[in-house]
Amino acid sequence: MNIRYEAISTDIARSLQNGDPDAYGNLPERAVADDSRIPCRHCLKLVDEGDEYLIVAHRPFGNLQPYSETGPIFLHADFCERAKPCAKLPDMLNSPAYLVRGYDADERIIYGTGQMVATADISTYASSLLADREVEFVHVRSAENNCFQCRVERD
Repeated sequence: MNIRYEAISTDIARSLQNGDPDAYGNLPERAVADDSRIPCRHCLKLVDEGDEYLIVAHRPFGNLQPYSETGPIFLHADFCERAKPCAKLPDMLNSPAYLVRGYDADERIIYGTGQMVATADISTYASSLLADREVEFVHVRSAENNCFQCRVERD
C-alpha cells in the first residue's frame, strides 16, 4: 500500500499566521522556541530555537461530530512552505512513539485501530490500516498528549 503524509492546508495555516481566530475562536498565542522540539504542522519541520511559533486550537476534521477532536498544535509564526505530500516520514516526528489510528469516511474513529507505534514503524502500520477499505485516513498523534501531528492517506 502506497501512502502519503499530509500537512494541514496552507489556507488554514495562513489564516492563523495572519492572526485569525483558531477552532475555539481564540487568537493565536505567540511563543519563542527555547529548544528545537516544536513541530510545525504546516511545513512538518521543527521550529528553530529562538524562532517564534503559534499555539492554536485545531480541529483536523471537516464536520462537527462527537469524534472531531480539537487540540493544540504549533505553527511557525512566519509563513512557511507547506510540506509536499510524500511517502517519507516527516522529520518532525522524532519522538520514540506515536499514537496511530484510522478513521472512516464519516471521520469517526474505527475502534481497534489505535495503537502506540514506534516511530520507525509508523509507515508500515499506517499502510496496513489503509489496506482496509473501511479506513479512509489515518492520524498520527502524540503518544503523550494526543496532539494531532499529521494525516496519512492512500497515494
